[in-house]
Amino acid sequence: MGNIVLVGSLLAILSGLMNGSFTLPMRFLGRWEWENVWSLFIMCSCLLMPAVTITAIAPQSWGVLAQVPAHAVWIAIAAGFAWGFGAIMFGQSVSAIGISLANTLVLAISSALGSLLPLLLLAPQKLFSSTGKMIVAGVVIELVGIILCGTAGRQREQTIGVGAERGDLVGRARPLGVALLLATGSGLLSAVFNIGFTLAQPIAEFGRSAGLSEFSSTNLIWCLMLGAGSVANLAFCGYLLAKNGSVAKFRQPGGARLYGLSALMALLWGGSIFVYGAAAPKLGPLGTSIGWPLSLATGLLLANAIGIGLGEWRRAPSRAKGLMYSGIGVLLVAIVVLSRASY
Repeated sequence: MGNIVLVGSLLAILSGLMNGSFTLPMRFLGRWEWENVWSLFIMCSCLLMPAVTITAIAPQSWGVLAQVPAHAVWIAIAAGFAWGFGAIMFGQSVSAIGISLANTLVLAISSALGSLLPLLLLAPQKLFSSTGKMIVAGVVIELVGIILCGTAGRQREQTIGVGAERGDLVGRARPLGVALLLATGSGLLSAVFNIGFTLAQPIAEFGRSAGLSEFSSTNLIWCLMLGAGSVANLAFCGYLLAKNGSVAKFRQPGGARLYGLSALMALLWGGSIFVYGAAAPKLGPLGTSIGWPLSLATGLLLANAIGIGLGEWRRAPSRAKGLMYSGIGVLLVAIVVLSRASY
């Protein structure tokens, strides 16, 4: 049992590393508008990758999917569609305030709610058990880290202004207040993604009973959720492409590099979802309460390291940097607490 949990924890961490690095290519895509990048990213990660993965690994999954419980299908579709709006807000928040701060706010909020709400929905009687208490403690610690990092962002903005140290980041800068609303909305709806995955488990159970592997059974859920989430994203991107006349940018000379970077974003993020799907079942009955914060907090730390390495905090005052580093340290403590909850 211990070895299985260890493998699940390592997979959750790998998922977080992929999730934390997928926004890095956005730093080098400034020749395109946000909608150019995001539409390709969504098409590859939410439509193409799930279809290719299912077909390559277990092509019989398509027949099984047509027979899974209808109520679970609707849960997956509804949660995926709601998450789609959160993905839009996340992409906008990265352009608004940079990789490190956007990931910090969005992933920490999503981690806290995505950990606590499945516990309350699926096993409320365990809230006061040792596992439940550690999950609650980890969430509280994460909230302290969010406050510290948010305060650091405010001080950075007051000192060096909006949009400083952006480099060739795609999209446009926004005031921190607007970005905070985007990040909060994204964090809330990203938590819905994990809750939907949790409540749609009857789909995976049916898949296993039909002879699919654990991994292929989980992929049935991802196919539904990601497909539903793509609807909101592609509709919004289509509106911006028409409004801004940015369709022409897809035909820019030398665009192969831009297409490649957008595809890399999709590969990293889409891969993180499938790796997380393999991790959660190995972490026990409360795997989605433990694996989700472990994955997201790992991604949060890597995204901060990337942002700092790219100079997003280079001209920030020392006090702001100190608050940011303190917030990262607090979030590290939260990772330890939440990962220990699995034992």
